[in-house]
Amino acid sequence: MKKLLIATTALVATAGIASADITISGHAAAGIQSGLSMKNGTAAIKADTTAATAAAKVTSAALEASTLATLASARSAYNSSSSAADLATMNTAQAAYDAAFAADAVLDNKIAGKGAYDGTYSTDGIYSNAGVDFTMTGATDNGISFSASVNIDAGTEIDAGDFELDGPDGGTAGLGSVSMSGTFGTLTFDDGGIENLYSDGLSNADVSYATTIGAVSLTVAHDTAAASTGANSVSAGYSASGMAFTLTASEAAAGTSASLAVSYALNDTISISADTDQAAGAESVQTIGAKTTLNGVSVSVESANNSTWDVDLGYTAGGFALTYGVDETDGWSATATSALGGGATFAAGLNSEDSMYAGVSFAF
Repeated sequence: MKKLLIATTALVATAGIASADITISGHAAAGIQSGLSMKNGTAAIKADTTAATAAAKVTSAALEASTLATLASARSAYNSSSSAADLATMNTAQAAYDAAFAADAVLDNKIAGKGAYDGTYSTDGIYSNAGVDFTMTGATDNGISFSASVNIDAGTEIDAGDFELDGPDGGTAGLGSVSMSGTFGTLTFDDGGIENLYSDGLSNADVSYATTIGAVSLTVAHDTAAASTGANSVSAGYSASGMAFTLTASEAAAGTSASLAVSYALNDTISISADTDQAAGAESVQTIGAKTTLNGVSVSVESANNSTWDVDLGYTAGGFALTYGVDETDGWSATATSALGGGATFAAGLNSEDSMYAGVSFAF
């Protein structure tokens, strides 16, 4: 959950380096919640280490492998014949593999103790949390900047953006990322804390390297604990004359996943976008969208060739903001936020699954 950090206290020291700063900031939040999807750390979905689940994982992995082999054979047959019968066989094999892949992913989350894998939702209750963040930055005499962070969080948190109950924090100190930057780029270390550059649904990375080559920005992330088929992800971006291109890719057990997105600003108020996404082991999905903002009112629409679509509306005025979104399933969500001054913000949300939250967050 992202935290807004405003007021800070700085300590400055010099000892064999050009400069060093320690920034201390704090945050807190409290409110009511009901029907939020359960997430990491909650007792209802703690990591499942039972023998039955381990056995189910073995069976699930074998089924995923066999359906992938069947799909590969069906694709080969259709590519050779292009017959309607072989096309129907390939589509059936694709559906079977998609189902097996999804079921195996559910077990992966269950064993890892992450995600709302069991479909449970929270009961009526409250959430309250507070934390302190220490950010340390400095620079060597030869111009290399470095930074590290440590945070202490306690209480129960929610993820307002995803209507999720994150669960209780341990109340212990946690190490954030450690990074070094210079003319060579930026090297970041964060054990299991760097999101996969293609999708946050894939395993996190431990180390990343970012640099700029001419007009191209490039980032590579590596998961040292992953198998060789799922250890790396990459992102590249290029912008010119109002157009922005972004390519992301990642290794996965079923192959390589890749996405290419392009956006173009027609003027100061209207932009259009398009992307093609080829997830490993699945059919590619093409999406087009448009967004306009005028006098505090924003409208965003997206439609894909897999019959999915989204419409999002927004309104902002001063420190007040309203959002409403709906998709092809008639699932909707509505949120409201208001800046109260002094680092305090009120936020409330409601969606079509009867999930809701309302509370105040503070930044110190």
